[in-house]
Amino acid sequence: MKILLIGANGQLGSDLVREQEQYLSGAEISTLRRADLDVTSFEAMTAVLARSEFDILINCTSYTRVDDAEAHASEAVRVNAQAPVRMASACRAKGVRFVHVSTDYVFDGQISRPYVEADSPAPLNVYGASKFLGETLVRHEYAQGSLIMRVASLFGAAGASGKGGNFVETILRIAKEKGEVRVVTDAHMSPTGTLDAARVILSLIRSGAAPGMYHVVNSGEATWYEFAQEIIRRAGLPARVIPITSKEFAAAAVRPCYSVLNNQKAQAITGRIPSWEDALARYLKSKGHMA
Repeated sequence: MKILLIGANGQLGSDLVREQEQYLSGAEISTLRRADLDVTSFEAMTAVLARSEFDILINCTSYTRVDDAEAHASEAVRVNAQAPVRMASACRAKGVRFVHVSTDYVFDGQISRPYVEADSPAPLNVYGASKFLGETLVRHEYAQGSLIMRVASLFGAAGASGKGGNFVETILRIAKEKGEVRVVTDAHMSPTGTLDAARVILSLIRSGAAPGMYHVVNSGEATWYEFAQEIIRRAGLPARVIPITSKEFAAAAVRPCYSVLNNQKAQAITGRIPSWEDALARYLKSKGHMA
């Protein structure tokens, strides 16, 4: 099996590379990082994919700067929708599988139970809309060979290449600098370690999971405030976590108040997915942050 991974320098991509040997033993993985390939140069990207040999293409690229996307919609759409559909087309031409990563922000948060794959998206911001457009175009282009993996609130050892870190590291830095952090308490989501997300994605590939949509998140849910509290507690920092509302935070982009994802479909194939608390503990230990 030959795998081509685009976006190998990000949090999720880095862990896919690291875990590939254990979960897909014998597979050969090739990587393309941002410096190797500009996915918005469509003609160049199409040429690279046409001459490359692979059985599975994994797309971990994404325009993830949620607030910036409000003023840069065309760029977000190019990266999150127009590039993926061209990847799907290349995979369809070769008759190979395409694995595309999406987000919980395709939902509007108007329900009070975890979203399942069959729920109808209704994004509230440009980022979510661009990702939903990407899902839609990929499924229209190559539904019979595409697996779409929705992830959420990622934290990983590599940090988000487009954001310069992740929520965990940001909370720890501010807590150490100021002794307190102000965190939104009215937004519920699925904190997810990229190590576990990578393992689930590789396990789905290994199992020959059917094309379609999968929610790949750690089990459980939390508000950003509860997530921050757990980070501070486990790190043993003498810092206060001060709850604020989304309105007080005043971000440029509107976020869903509830975007928790139900991961039962993926778990039925790969087995139990650890809780986000477990993922956080392992992450903090690996980074030397545990008390």
